[in-house]
Amino acid sequence: MITKKSYLFIAISFLIVLVSGYALAQVLDSASTQTPLNDGEESMISHAIDGIRIFLGYTGFANLTIAHLIMIVVGLFFIWLAIEYNYEPLLLIPIGTGILIGNIPFIAGNQIGIYESGSVLNYLYFGVVKGIYPPLIFLGIGAMTDFSSLISNPKLMLLGAAAQIGVFLTFIGAIALGFSLQESGAIGIIGGADGPTAIFLSSKLANGLNNTQNLIGPIAIAAYSYMALVPVIQPPIMRLLISKKERTIKMKPPRAVSKKEKIFFPIIGLLLTTFIAPSALPLLGMLFFGNILKESGRTERLADTARTKMIDIVTILLGVTVGASTQADVFLTIDSLKIFFLGAGSFVVATTGGLLFAKLMNLFLKGDNKINPLIGAAGVSAVPDSARVVQHEGLKYNSSNHLLMHAMAPNVSGVIGSAVAAGILLSFLG
Repeated sequence: MITKKSYLFIAISFLIVLVSGYALAQVLDSASTQTPLNDGEESMISHAIDGIRIFLGYTGFANLTIAHLIMIVVGLFFIWLAIEYNYEPLLLIPIGTGILIGNIPFIAGNQIGIYESGSVLNYLYFGVVKGIYPPLIFLGIGAMTDFSSLISNPKLMLLGAAAQIGVFLTFIGAIALGFSLQESGAIGIIGGADGPTAIFLSSKLANGLNNTQNLIGPIAIAAYSYMALVPVIQPPIMRLLISKKERTIKMKPPRAVSKKEKIFFPIIGLLLTTFIAPSALPLLGMLFFGNILKESGRTERLADTARTKMIDIVTILLGVTVGASTQADVFLTIDSLKIFFLGAGSFVVATTGGLLFAKLMNLFLKGDNKINPLIGAAGVSAVPDSARVVQHEGLKYNSSNHLLMHAMAPNVSGVIGSAVAAGILLSFLG
């Protein structure tokens, strides 16, 4: 097992190499500008220094800046979180590696990676800019999601809806901080705790066109960062708002759901949600299509491909290209800091909204119909991490209180709710 000392040694060694290369490049550049020898003759040493200087001029050391170093440290931090604490490794490792790739300075200083016309990453990034990858991820999510808990207890869908308050309050906060309406709409969706939805909406509303900034990178990084930190962010809020007595409430087991119900649900859900928010059709259509593949019982090969190979490939491409879009010169800005600030607030507000609404619901429920308010935290659509956090917290106060299946109902409802919210914002602002 890699120890913390090993991590520290690797980090220090890496920084020494970077600083040494940068210092050597500067020294040789200075030496090459000194007065030439008499009678126009250059010594062999001068030729050697000039050759090394030219070589180093083609390396990243010559154009290295503090901003690049900061972003490289951020990328290494993401990878460390994924490996050391198992925080969303399938997302943070591709994104962290992408950040490293995106911050290797080229000769021109700014034109690197995805911004270099004709490069491979430029073509792969097309799927982000045009919103191709998020619907494909939703297809895979639909093919791996079991809606049984939501079907068996439909009232829990309200918790997923309540958590979307984070989206609209963040939207208002972004306007207050000086972002345009379109940019604010894209930033607001971070409150839904749904990375693919955030990327989809920012590719439509904050893509650098129509007098908007290109905020796809900062929004995506903020959304996925806070999704990965759900186990850190949510528990303190849950303990603050939910009493110890409420945390021990045991919910009755969900009823068995028939095969017909499982088949009808995605069909009805597809028609209902897309009629409410037609702009969300690329996301919701693929989500419910994937679930139809799963529940039909006739297309297992397609469902298996969607929830395994395809979603894995798209996740790799999405993570690396989004990470590579965070060049230091375009990412380290005041607006990016504002987005991260708003993202943190949106997660807190969304979690709070779900918890308080669960407490409110209990005022109208009696006996064994009461719900454990902890499951309100799963209303954010960080599937399935927020549901796992609820399960973990519930077991702390009652070792026989298994809340995972109950929490999955508002959790998948949150996925649908965030997509609907994105569709509504896109309809008004697109």
